[in-house]
Amino acid sequence: MGNFTFAPTGLPGVVVIEPKVFGDARGYFMETYKLTDFAAAGIARPFVQDNQSRSVRGVLRGLHFQKEHTQGKLVRVTLGEVYDVAVDCRPHSPQFGQWVGVTLSAENKKMLYIPEGFAHGFLVLSDAAEFTYKCTDVYDPASEGGIPFDDPDIGVVWPDCGCPYITSAKDRAHTPFKDQTFPYFEKY
Repeated sequence: MGNFTFAPTGLPGVVVIEPKVFGDARGYFMETYKLTDFAAAGIARPFVQDNQSRSVRGVLRGLHFQKEHTQGKLVRVTLGEVYDVAVDCRPHSPQFGQWVGVTLSAENKKMLYIPEGFAHGFLVLSDAAEFTYKCTDVYDPASEGGIPFDDPDIGVVWPDCGCPYITSAKDRAHTPFKDQTFPYFEKY
């Protein structure tokens, strides 16, 4: 479709997106989003907020979701490299509790779309990484939820980043997956 290749993953709705990159001796140009192409690929919810973060090697953010104002996210890396993970939290999904991981980097220019009903997190593999994401709903601190990044019932296999993981106290305090019911994701 247009200037993008949309590749499904093992989790329905989670899509790896590769933009067509036009380069020459001056550098490169690429589209990172185009409404008509994304809608034709089934990604039709409008994006209402853009975010960007910068993190150092070993920072592990996640696994996050919002209970209200649930968010679909289109994520990409503009500097460095991360391992990006989506976990299916939709109670009626045949893939409930399953995860998929993809390496995103400034070099490979891949993007990942994570729809509503999924937890999301990433681990920085390079010395630093800048991570950008478009969201289908606004950030709402009162709606924050999450799953521990090392939850044994999910079993995400995070790669070795060459140092201990750096996590926030909030992320270390998330409720285990088996102790959550996810009623806010029943509609997805």
